Amino acid sequence: MTSNNLTMRGIAGAMFGFASMYGAGLGWAQQRTTIPLTLKDHRFQPAEAHAPVGQPLVIVLKNLDPTPAEFESKTLRVEKVVVGGGQITIQIRPLAAGRYRFFDDFHEETQGFLVVE
Repeated sequence: MTSNNLTMRGIAGAMFGFASMYGAGLGWAQQRTTIPLTLKDHRFQPAEAHAPVGQPLVIVLKNLDPTPAEFESKTLRVEKVVVGGGQITIQIRPLAAGRYRFFDDFHEETQGFLVVE
């Protein structure tokens, strides 16, 4: 095989690899699960949300209280402030099965759980 053939095969292989990764990324985006949460009177609703294993997640949190809150979870690796009357969107990586605690860092007794199964 000549060096030109090897080079062309290498380029073709790299292009195929890139296309495969890009296509997989598109499939991921199509399989996102949205989890709506609200915060009212220092309580998350629902207090226990459910999500499927291995899919990217989007948590949409509406703060119905007039005061700010800080959505935090050490296990989800998230920390984000939501103003009173505001809304935030949180992107979560695909997760393994389990129970993941989240809370309002300004009022740590305000907590909820994400159950992935």
